[in-house]
Amino acid sequence: MRPVAATAVRDRVIDAVLVCVERVGLGALTLDEVAAEAGLGRATIYRHFEGGREQLIREAVLRELTSFWTALAEDVAHLGDIESRLVAGLVSADRRLDELHLLRKLVSAEPEELLPTLFESESILNVQLRSYVVELLAREQLREGVDPEAAADYLGRMLVMHIASHGRWDLSDEEQVRRLVRTQFLAGILDDGL
Repeated sequence: MRPVAATAVRDRVIDAVLVCVERVGLGALTLDEVAAEAGLGRATIYRHFEGGREQLIREAVLRELTSFWTALAEDVAHLGDIESRLVAGLVSADRRLDELHLLRKLVSAEPEELLPTLFESESILNVQLRSYVVELLAREQLREGVDPEAAADYLGRMLVMHIASHGRWDLSDEEQVRRLVRTQFLAGILDDGL
């Protein structure tokens, strides 16, 4: 575990990265600009981020994504069944994405810079999301023959896909989202007694 002072410096630098990207965009981001915004020297930044600019970008994006998924988990923690959590999670994700204007800006304006980081974070996300969904499925009555690991992988991918691009579904409309979850997410997974 990192000492508190090192963690504080790293957080300060990542905060500076986000401010700079908001101001100049990802393509124009320089270590000098980040150092000036953080009030630190380049040497200090390299001491904490040996990978330089690429590591700064990667860690800033990972922190934003982690914050997003943590907030979603907190939003649905009080709900008991998987259907309710998926519905509330999709509705909440739609609302929260509007708050993450920096990531939206990066994805739309500078995808060639951001995509490698997103793909890297996707594998981390899939492992964590899959574990979370497996735990939820353990509380449910599954159809005979459904493998919880495979079902969790499917549900995690469906969640990410619909959060990223909802297609014809209005994720701000809870009834539409409930229909989506019942018919597209859970129909072949949960035992509905038929």
